[in-house]
Amino acid sequence: MTDRRPLVIAYGNRLRGDDAVGWVVADALRDDVRMDLVDVVAVHQLTPDLANEVTKASRVVFVDARLDPTLAPGVVAVDAVLPQRDAGSMTHDVGAGTILSLAEALYGVHPPAVAVTVAIRSVEPGADLSGAVGASVSHLVDTVVRLCAETSDAAETSDAAETSDAAETTDA
Repeated sequence: MTDRRPLVIAYGNRLRGDDAVGWVVADALRDDVRMDLVDVVAVHQLTPDLANEVTKASRVVFVDARLDPTLAPGVVAVDAVLPQRDAGSMTHDVGAGTILSLAEALYGVHPPAVAVTVAIRSVEPGADLSGAVGASVSHLVDTVVRLCAETSDAAETSDAAETSDAAETTDA
């Protein structure tokens, strides 16, 4: 049986309009009983020290705002995150792929990871979430819960298979 749990890392700036959506989602996830076996953290930005936390997880779900003028505000996307091998020097701009790459380089492991993002328009200081982004929060929460449950279900199935294999070995 594994003690690794899914990890949600939500990030953004609470003081800049729609960019606060990561924090809003993290707050909702912490209050959601479906997330009892999931670790949820919210940070202002991704930093290299998160690599250590990532190595302890069965899966990582990054939650962030996506400033993309080609997408309508509120559009939710789920994308695989892979280690970014050419991370270069550590600067102010550390992405999810860089965190995975650091985890692999420093600790020899990185779990599977996905990014759940929502398209935004406004990053105005002091503004609240816009209507479309605010309306997408429940969909974001449900998407993250589903992704974390898929990981937990797979781990339980794997654990059950290992227990079954061990029982068969013992009987032989």
